[in-house]
Amino acid sequence: MPTSKKYKIVGTSVIREDALHKVTGQLKFIDDYKFPNMLYGKVLFSKVPRAKSLKIDYSRALKIEGIQTILTAKDIPGTNVVPLIKDDWPFLANSEIRHIGEALALIAGESKEAIEEAVDKIKVSYEEIEPILTIEDSIKRKDDPILPDGNIISEYVIKKGDIKKGFEEADVVVQGEFRTHNQEHAYLEPQGMIAVPESDGTITVYGSMQCPFYVHNAVSRILGIPLNKVKVIQTPTGGGFGGKEDVPSLVAGWASLLAYHTKRPVKLILTREEDFISMSKRHASIVRHKLGAKKDGTLIACESEILFDGGAYSTLTPVVLWRGTIHMLGPYYCPNIYIKSYAYRTNKVPAGAFRGFGSPQVIFAGESLIDELAYKLNMDPLEFRRKNALTVGKQTATGHRLNESVNLIETIEAARKESNWEDKWKTYPIIKGNKARGIGISTIMYGVGLGAGGKKIDRSAAFVELHSDLSAKVSVGTTEIGQGMRTVLAQITAEALGIPYENVYIEMTDTSKVPDSGPTVASRSTFMSGNAILNACEKITNRMKMVAGKLFNLPPEKIYFENSTAITRTRPKQTLPLKKIVDKCLEERVPLADFGWFIAPFTSFDNKTGQGEAYYVYSFMTNIAEVEVDLKTGVVELIKMSSAVDIGQPINPEGVRGQIYGGVVQGLGYALLEKVIWENGKIINPEFATYIIPTIKDFDNIVPIIVPGSYSKGPYGAKGIGELPLMGIAPAVANAVRNALGIRFYEIPLLPELIFEKLINPDSSEKLSK
Repeated sequence: MPTSKKYKIVGTSVIREDALHKVTGQLKFIDDYKFPNMLYGKVLFSKVPRAKSLKIDYSRALKIEGIQTILTAKDIPGTNVVPLIKDDWPFLANSEIRHIGEALALIAGESKEAIEEAVDKIKVSYEEIEPILTIEDSIKRKDDPILPDGNIISEYVIKKGDIKKGFEEADVVVQGEFRTHNQEHAYLEPQGMIAVPESDGTITVYGSMQCPFYVHNAVSRILGIPLNKVKVIQTPTGGGFGGKEDVPSLVAGWASLLAYHTKRPVKLILTREEDFISMSKRHASIVRHKLGAKKDGTLIACESEILFDGGAYSTLTPVVLWRGTIHMLGPYYCPNIYIKSYAYRTNKVPAGAFRGFGSPQVIFAGESLIDELAYKLNMDPLEFRRKNALTVGKQTATGHRLNESVNLIETIEAARKESNWEDKWKTYPIIKGNKARGIGISTIMYGVGLGAGGKKIDRSAAFVELHSDLSAKVSVGTTEIGQGMRTVLAQITAEALGIPYENVYIEMTDTSKVPDSGPTVASRSTFMSGNAILNACEKITNRMKMVAGKLFNLPPEKIYFENSTAITRTRPKQTLPLKKIVDKCLEERVPLADFGWFIAPFTSFDNKTGQGEAYYVYSFMTNIAEVEVDLKTGVVELIKMSSAVDIGQPINPEGVRGQIYGGVVQGLGYALLEKVIWENGKIINPEFATYIIPTIKDFDNIVPIIVPGSYSKGPYGAKGIGELPLMGIAPAVANAVRNALGIRFYEIPLLPELIFEKLINPDSSEKLSK
């Protein structure tokens, strides 16, 4: 994408600031860190899904040479609750066990060998209880609650228009029940923390995480010490995808408790299997969905029931379910809507944040059924989507009238052109020998930021300091988790100050540098931290313009900075080296450092009706998938994926393309390969040998397309990209498979055995209810 004419650095594909250190192996991750006198930590995890009368005898383990301490819930000096949305998740099990992989005890020792031996010598006794393992079981056994407040974690509703009248007026109605399974984050670096007790009574935590301020709060809570006695520093993080939003609070609490009691640094790194069995997953779901339309293809009615499996504790389930509910209809206008959603507890490892945050599950159902509606109307599915697409002036399912930055139709057009949709739609499916080829589409929207459900914490801070050599140092509260945030924020800073991109250094996030800036989630880092940086830079440049105005003998508003130069808005233009302006500021003792703060745009929402401005702005995307299905094996091969995004102004176009590549591949894993397999509450494929994820050799020919756009409230017009690329991949693939085979699949992943079974037993394939 060409550089924007308005900007010098924003809109260019600069080299990522961490690229060289990563590819050369110089970057240090948490397991590379060492501290003097450091101990190693270990967790004893439950092996049963549900039990009471828990007793732990660690007397034999304490006798092992090198073991310094073993701790249980009784040793927590503060509160035994991970602070998230609901206070229901203990750091350590007290008297009851509620899922396999629940932490029962902590061990600290001089060596890894000692703690491994110790964990095997701890004796655990309990009285097993029949577990609740499915959504249906949780509904049936409501009189046997997993926790005292019942098995429903949260529930929401969206009501708009008259749903009964809508279906009465519909000429065509389709409905179906769709299921999705848990997905593992599969970050390359497992969870890990190091807690260091300081001589002044404070504690510093280093770790792999997305949300340092969550961890900050959790460590204060478990140790019972003030927040000003806790400092959290994010280390380079080897992947997160949502899996390092909620659970690092748990891991940090464990390491900090061991450090608190031993008065020594403690490193606690989970093994892959430990991480797999104890850390959060994408929610499994059941979605019952019904749509109605007029003969001309006008969508007029949508009724849905969404059921999520939240696992044993709520963690982030309430807001995951909320986002899923808001995104159920998708990017379409519909006058009559009734959506009800519920999240249920089960005796499984808690489900939490995962890229897309509750929307991939409902989008799979929604976009699959949109296709069936188009088929039944004998309409081209792309044309059906274009006819009903949101545009400026139309309302979302929550009644939010969109006033700007709605380029959904432009993404449809871009993907249509790139994929040669018309010709292929006319000729597909094509069967040659044992291969059937088909094409499918999905269109999606994504609410940027935390929205009305999280607006109390939707703020961001930045501290910017411009030095005498025209280098700048920036601290922000959001984190770099592989998405390229530090590069993008450096570009924004450089553009705002008029200095080279290479002159800007974005520090690793440290809770002592800036106030709580909320979590690094919801595709909000560029928008929120970018605006906070602009706020700080504006204060600095305004002072510089005052000084420059005296040198030029012009009003400050007649001056701007770019390319390390102060330039006047006069004819002919006058210039001075920016260094001269900076030197003059320092001479006159004008501060060239300042604090920036940004609050998300206003949203209002009525939880009783589900009506209001759920999010302040949306990003949009269209995916067109072309697949080939092996009729003998059921294996699906991706031939091409055309993915077009509307994300406002791209700050770094190559970074955006990278996000699309990564998100599409992760979405293909969700669609075709990845399935957590459970047996009596136990994950039986807790390693990458048996939990299959995509590799670089599995999927290619992904074509990323950036649709030009801008959002007036975004930093230089940017919206958000991070989660968008994954969300619509599964339905695009499923719709392409449906086109190839004439069979609608109501479950993902589309494993070869699932497809093969329906190929050899066509009568067993579910028929769409009419």
